[in-house]
Amino acid sequence: MQDGTLSIGIIGAGIMAERLLRAILDQSPPLVNVSGIWDPAPSAMARMAATFPQVPRLAGAAAVIAASDCVYIASPPASHLGHARAALAAGRSVFCEKPLAVDVAEARAFVAEAGDKGAVNFPFASSLAVATLMDWIAQGAVGKASRVTIEVAFATWPRSWQADAAAWLDGRQQGGFTREVVSHFLFLSRRLLGPLHGLSASVVFPETGRSERTIEAKLMAGDIPVDLKGRVGTTAKDDHNIWMLEGDHGAVRLCDWSVAERCLPDGTWEPAADAQSQADARPIALRRQIEGVVKLTRGQPHHLATLAEALDVQEIVEAILADGVRAAG
Repeated sequence: MQDGTLSIGIIGAGIMAERLLRAILDQSPPLVNVSGIWDPAPSAMARMAATFPQVPRLAGAAAVIAASDCVYIASPPASHLGHARAALAAGRSVFCEKPLAVDVAEARAFVAEAGDKGAVNFPFASSLAVATLMDWIAQGAVGKASRVTIEVAFATWPRSWQADAAAWLDGRQQGGFTREVVSHFLFLSRRLLGPLHGLSASVVFPETGRSERTIEAKLMAGDIPVDLKGRVGTTAKDDHNIWMLEGDHGAVRLCDWSVAERCLPDGTWEPAADAQSQADARPIALRRQIEGVVKLTRGQPHHLATLAEALDVQEIVEAILADGVRAAG
């Protein structure tokens, strides 16, 4: 750390790295500085040079780790654990994209050995809309909770803005909307209601080697049933999603990532007075994630998604994709 400012290095130069970089560079006052970024793809490094010329471009993952207090791992999932283990071995903290790994057993072993030096980038941990939902729930808007419903849909998969990463985002090993999108809503269910368990699921894969196009699942979050449905090709929107919690007094929901709504007595839905679009809400959540990264690295209590929470989510995600498989006919 220089002058008490934490130094964060970034491995992987895709859209997630760009978003975090913008949030870091927009800080006022700065909580962290960027020690450097590396990606094995020359095209990605050239894009970083053009977009963020002030950010050092380093020679490799080891150089990023050596220059940093905390390492943000935003590379494809199959590489996560190798980078995370190297960072932890060097005494750095780790802020990792989900999933932790492509193999659940490997993820379990990593979580057991990593202790409290790591966290995972589930931005709902820092979402103001989620904070609003939690306030409404605490105030009795739901009453005794009875059911969660999760609904996601996409015009195409990968989404239009993910074309550069389509090779792995539409693959069976690392990709698919269940890992990339549904995992966020499973984390939200887990954070608000309790551990995930009791899964039954079905999934449709379009062709050999490609990711899923339809899922249906039932599970429990703590003591609350969760109904989950996901589809590709059933909406004109890049991304449609709803997370809804119902109870004996009413219901609340999160729509399209960032809009908290509550059900009025006449059955209509009222957005929160301060509701924002995802484009406006995302930078705020990322700034709050950065605050959590600082606390994580300094060994202080933080609100970020823990490794244990991320593992719980990954266990369910991989069970949906494996145990519930049925091929498209």
